[in-house]
Amino acid sequence: MKTILLLGSGELGKELAISIARLGQRVIAVDRYDNAPAMQVTPYREVIDMLDGGELDRIVAKWQPDLIVPEIEAIRTERFFDYEAQGITVVPSARAANFTMNRRAIRDLAAVELGVRTAPYGYASTFDELLVLTQQLGFPCVVKPLMSSSGKGQSVVRSLEDVAKAWDYAHAGGRGDYGDVIAEGFIEFETEITLLTVTQRNGPTRFCPPIGHRQERGDYQESWQPVAISDAQLAEAQRMAGAVTESLGGAGLWGVEFFLSKDGVVFSELSPRPHDTGMVTLAGTQTLSEFELHARAILGLPVPEVELVRPGASAVVLAAEDSDHPVITGVEDALADPSVDVRVFGKPTSRPYRRMAVAVAWGEGARGRAAVAACKICSKTGEIGRLQ
Repeated sequence: MKTILLLGSGELGKELAISIARLGQRVIAVDRYDNAPAMQVTPYREVIDMLDGGELDRIVAKWQPDLIVPEIEAIRTERFFDYEAQGITVVPSARAANFTMNRRAIRDLAAVELGVRTAPYGYASTFDELLVLTQQLGFPCVVKPLMSSSGKGQSVVRSLEDVAKAWDYAHAGGRGDYGDVIAEGFIEFETEITLLTVTQRNGPTRFCPPIGHRQERGDYQESWQPVAISDAQLAEAQRMAGAVTESLGGAGLWGVEFFLSKDGVVFSELSPRPHDTGMVTLAGTQTLSEFELHARAILGLPVPEVELVRPGASAVVLAAEDSDHPVITGVEDALADPSVDVRVFGKPTSRPYRRMAVAVAWGEGARGRAAVAACKICSKTGEIGRLQ
């Protein structure tokens, strides 16, 4: 039995912990707050600030894990190189974790080193630099923190009057101690897709059927699989995803995001872990879910070719208010559709727009039915443990 230190215990970490436990391994769930979703499915937990390198060192020494699996961005990732030197496997690798947690590193790797097509972009260390940069890129453009999660701190700048707000918002939503921001030229795209890509220690890279997704406020709202894409576009996306993941190295599942534009495929971002848009795979859309694929890959188990089983979709349930005792209601109504399932994440607190649950649907019209099911569910203030 291997010991896996899971750094980040939200909804994605919860599903991953279940998949790892099903393969007979021990998971220590780590997060900055107690009773995080993944802590509810394993008896082992640690509550620490993962941006504190000393605290990371302490729990690594305490548990002596075989694998360290980062599931969020807000981690002191430079410590990972020392852990690898101690013989601990970092998923997918210390290099990959450090590159992908920082938009500067991953964008420069893709665009400069590998020649992968991206949106035009640049960095700004000061507000005045951002003013100049946005005018060079043209309006509209997108401003993001160098490190953030779930679209936090990301905004579209449509004129010079929006720059100050975007600068402040990027710093408020960023994680870690990165002061710079990245600005990108706006891509007129037809579809955004996620190409889940699985790299193995001893085996070929596998690609899942591509997933379409829609975002608001920089955060995913719904996803569907499969998505309309030409053979040429798919081949190009797979080529780019393969090039970037091979350069970064290591084994695991990656969420690689692209824009499909009239001019071709454009690389957007990459996450070295299960992706939120990939929750659609919980609808049984492919032979193994993204969490099962990640668990197999990081444990060195064989990963077969991934095939589409049936069409499906996911739609998120967002909180509307701040609460220390959120209550999820409407699950029974949502499950009245026999081709719908619901995952309640079990987050102990809520705030506006925080993801609290997801509805998944499969079969004909899955996208519309997932959206209808999600609309029947809501998160509101109430007593702990009450489910209506």
